[in-house]
Amino acid sequence: MNEVGTEIAAAKEAVTRAVGELGPKLVNIAKQIHQNPELNFEERFASALLASTAGEAGFAVEHPVADIETAFRATYRGARATPTVAFLAEYDALPGVGHACGHNLIGTASLGAALGLAAGVPALPGTVQLIGTPAEEGGGGKILLVDRGVFQDVDAALMFHPANTTELWKHALASRIVRIEFFGKAAHAASAPEEGVNALDATIQTFNGINALRQHVKSSARMHGIITHGGEAPNVVPDYSASLFYVRALDDAYCEKVAERVTACAEGAAAATGAGVKVTTEGVYRTLKTNMTLSEAFQGNLEARGWRFDETQPFVDIGSSDVGNVSHVAPSIHPYLRIGPNSLLFHSAAFAEAANSKRGYDAMLDAAVALAHTALDFLLDSKLQDRVKAEFAAEVG
Repeated sequence: MNEVGTEIAAAKEAVTRAVGELGPKLVNIAKQIHQNPELNFEERFASALLASTAGEAGFAVEHPVADIETAFRATYRGARATPTVAFLAEYDALPGVGHACGHNLIGTASLGAALGLAAGVPALPGTVQLIGTPAEEGGGGKILLVDRGVFQDVDAALMFHPANTTELWKHALASRIVRIEFFGKAAHAASAPEEGVNALDATIQTFNGINALRQHVKSSARMHGIITHGGEAPNVVPDYSASLFYVRALDDAYCEKVAERVTACAEGAAAATGAGVKVTTEGVYRTLKTNMTLSEAFQGNLEARGWRFDETQPFVDIGSSDVGNVSHVAPSIHPYLRIGPNSLLFHSAAFAEAANSKRGYDAMLDAAVALAHTALDFLLDSKLQDRVKAEFAAEVG
């Protein structure tokens, strides 16, 4: 083993001990977050708990950050300022089913990785950040943080996700959130319906148009929506109606094209019914560009803890994540660790239960160690840094 390898091995041993000593505290934090589920941009308890714990460990904490109440950044600077490795902490829950995506494990694993590095190797050749990223579930918190410059000095971004398999990477679909509102004219639905302009009819026509459109888009594209407002009473012609759609695709340009066609469906419905229409596109989720050089370093570190990876199925069980936006501005990894059987479904009550199980917490702690070890590989090995940066430049430019 060369001098760099010896240095990395000794540092990893120190970090492993540090995370091990923190283990009971980390499990308690994850349990507290699980027991206090908070929806997107409302994660006051979770963000305060994670940020204050980092502050107690000597990190410089900005809370809030980027004008987002429940976002934070905790920074530990070692022997020199660069490079900078960021661990991404998610902690929002889902309506009705709580932590059915395991974000209590994600946020706490990233906390454990950051604290383990700082405690195990105080004189790190670089900077460690723990970035609290709220509202992954539909709010796009990382999108706002990217747009507001929080990641501009980050050289590598790392996180893990609990799952029903252990996989190094998956695709994440580009996504657009499309809000559609129609404005009609109210009238008595029995005595004078001809005087009204039915906004709900326009919404229904939009759904029909989108359903017809499904045959003429790529099979990997997704369009799914709900009616959020359909009127006030059956005997009043609805003068206002609204719907919310998610539009997804495997690449950013095609997602934008499909979103434009969804907008055209709404405009056609407006023309057919005489209603006014307003279409608002927001939450521009980008595709995930996994840095495979960095991911392979994580693979080696997790396998060293006795884990084995399943065969990667990049098109199975995929959705969209705002970590995709991060991956376009910094080399990023987003591996998956199994916390239950293959039958375990994301966003289900069973997944929420698994996120509060011994198996889930064991995976969280192993993820914290493997993430910290991967950060050490990056910080201490200049050749690895060069390969990571070269791959990122080739993929993203």
